[in-house]
Amino acid sequence: MTHPAVRPALPAQRLAGVASSPVRDLLALVDRPSVISFAGGLPAPELFDLDGLRAAFDRALSAPGGRRHLQYAPTEGNLALRTLVAARMTARGLPTGAGDLLVTTGSQQALTLIAAALLDPGDVVAVEEPTYLAALQCFQLAGCRIVTVPADDSGVDPDALRRVIAEARPKLLYLVPTFANPTGRTLPLAHRAAVASLAAEHGMWVVEDDPYGELRYRGESVPTLAAQPGAEEHVLHLGSFSKIAAPGLRLGWVRTPAALRPALTVAKQAADLHTSTVDQAAAAEWLAATDLDAHIGGLRDAYRARRDAMIAAMPATAPAGSIWSDPDGGMFTWLRLPGGVDTATLLPAALARDVAFVPGAPFHAGRPDTATMRLSFTTHTPAEIGEGMGRLATVLRTPAS
Repeated sequence: MTHPAVRPALPAQRLAGVASSPVRDLLALVDRPSVISFAGGLPAPELFDLDGLRAAFDRALSAPGGRRHLQYAPTEGNLALRTLVAARMTARGLPTGAGDLLVTTGSQQALTLIAAALLDPGDVVAVEEPTYLAALQCFQLAGCRIVTVPADDSGVDPDALRRVIAEARPKLLYLVPTFANPTGRTLPLAHRAAVASLAAEHGMWVVEDDPYGELRYRGESVPTLAAQPGAEEHVLHLGSFSKIAAPGLRLGWVRTPAALRPALTVAKQAADLHTSTVDQAAAAEWLAATDLDAHIGGLRDAYRARRDAMIAAMPATAPAGSIWSDPDGGMFTWLRLPGGVDTATLLPAALARDVAFVPGAPFHAGRPDTATMRLSFTTHTPAEIGEGMGRLATVLRTPAS
């Protein structure tokens, strides 16, 4: 007896509203040596401390008891690593103990765990406009309703946030307040204090995503949002080794209010039990043996020169009437072209000239500004940036046919 063929079940409905990341898609398209890509927010691989990390892995595995680093481990993370990270956070002005931290598989997982622990389908999440697109993916996957908060050249507007809170009652606000992805802007101290005050007043959770905070090239550091009065029980602070060590380690952390720690730990257990034991042990060895201030100083010097090269080339690259950000740190500048152009339509011509960027529309949760694009300056040398911006100019300054 024969039976009719049965089609396999389709993916879960919650994936239907989650678009693929254009950055991830572009990485596959531009993986050839001839392309100068300003698309991915990639650290410069030649600046990775390859020798130091190799030695750290060797010490972690060859020391007495090194086999334990190949075993299952506590969900919260390696205590030595958490202690070292906490000490550095404290030195940067955010008092932190090892028990305040949960180690995650990159800070992106921390965001996913927060969504799992705090958000139910239909909950409202507020984001600045534009914002980090992988955060939008995370909240879309959780079934949340995303509302946008207007922002200016300095970041989210506290008065606008107050109106959004009154109208939409968001359960959580997501921000990248320092050298934001994609715009490069930094939220001023007074605005940080206002956001923390609003969170405390309305019982709203705030996620402060801070992967770029130590990559400052100009000006004085601004205290974290989590360090503001009123933030203690409302702000979750995310950090990462991806930009200061290497993204391949996939190591991040979340600093949590005490009330949230049990829920996040359970969410982590359900996700992957714990982050790679050997990678955590090696990272602890690397931190203990490395002059991290000197290492980050080298990154700052290199990236400052690369930022300067991109900004210096911008007037000759972008058409008249364009505006762009000149960030004090981080990895990105945000360019807006004049008129009603859709930068996505320019991308094929750019790729044909062996240069790449990310169109700006996917970074918007509300009505997209299609005339925008994100450019990353960290991956290439100043000379390569000059060449790439020249190629881009032939695309941006060519009249539409």
